Amino acid sequence: MKKWLISICFILVLLAGAFIMAVNMRFPVRYMHIIEAHAGEIDPSVILAVIMAESSFRPNVQSPAGAQGLMQLMPTTAEWLAGLMGKQDFDPDSIWDPQVNIAMGSFYLNWLKRRYQGDINLALAAYNAGQGRVNSWLADPEISSDGRTLDIIPFPETRNYVERVEINRRVYAVILRVNRMLGRGGAVSYE
Repeated sequence: MKKWLISICFILVLLAGAFIMAVNMRFPVRYMHIIEAHAGEIDPSVILAVIMAESSFRPNVQSPAGAQGLMQLMPTTAEWLAGLMGKQDFDPDSIWDPQVNIAMGSFYLNWLKRRYQGDINLALAAYNAGQGRVNSWLADPEISSDGRTLDIIPFPETRNYVERVEINRRVYAVILRVNRMLGRGGAVSYE
């Protein structure tokens, strides 16, 4: 009986290890020192989720529309953010640097969250579709019954984006909690 119990325990440990490895491969945790330094009022799990949705942690990716880097910032948005952040002599090529990209993307998420009175879903919708679109949706009584929240997100791409980020955020919240419990701080990798 003891050999059978030991064998079952061994198999369970192997399965748990394989599951953890699979989750870490599907949901990598990278750049935590940068994220934690620039998160502000945004939970780090949200920033990880946005990076996963935007670039899957590929720092040199560019969208067909021209968005760049880990958090997929448009060059014009990066220039505007540089001004808000008080960055003198901003070099547009610096957006490819994970440190700069995450700092600016996190700043932008914080700015949007404040702009939309703490509503992270509105901030995420604006991050994806633009503030002008979100503002026009809020002004449309067929889309927003109270002018402060969206009853629906009319663009399927943006609706799917907000949902995908929320799913990613939930997974990352668990990963970060487990990492803290295991004494790894908030991260598996500090690239």
